[in-house]
Amino acid sequence: MSLINRFSSFDLECGTDEAGRGCLAGPVTAAAVILPPSFKNKILNDSKQLSEKKRNFLKPIIEFEAISFAIKHISEIEIDEINILNASIKAMHGAIDELKTIPNYIIIDGNKFKPYKTIPYKTIIKGDSKYLSIAAASILAKTYRDAYMEKIHEEFPMYNWKQNKGYPTKEHRAAIKKYGATKYHRKSFRLLPEQYFLDL
Repeated sequence: MSLINRFSSFDLECGTDEAGRGCLAGPVTAAAVILPPSFKNKILNDSKQLSEKKRNFLKPIIEFEAISFAIKHISEIEIDEINILNASIKAMHGAIDELKTIPNYIIIDGNKFKPYKTIPYKTIIKGDSKYLSIAAASILAKTYRDAYMEKIHEEFPMYNWKQNKGYPTKEHRAAIKKYGATKYHRKSFRLLPEQYFLDL
């Protein structure tokens, strides 16, 4: 099924999405993208449906063809202070703030958002698999966050963030159990499930 270019009748419609919400370490990262009304792409879809190779192929195409795009990371420290939902929305607002073109409508993946200035908006469940601009934002948020995790992997290679990107894999949790938490871990998250502490 092809994705749709526009939800509203506004030319400068911005799509926004985040990546890394369920991770145990690293930032939550959002992207905001305004695509031209004529934009078409047969491969573009929700970043979770695409391979890393396809995401990396699409990233420069989106950046080249977008009217405007921006990325915003919110650190694990701030996630712990304001919680992951507020941090996700703050990241989306931050990405919209940094757009060089002011949108006149915003569409958001999911069902939670806070008003951004006076710009009308619509939350759309599974929006990243329905609308091109949200899908584009999901690709940029994911690729920029992955690059960030690969960078901090060099500092703490024992957690293998290069591979797991901070998600709660068995390997990541085993490393937390063995080495403890780093400055990049989200202390407000349950880093280890209860069974890790049972004396079996």
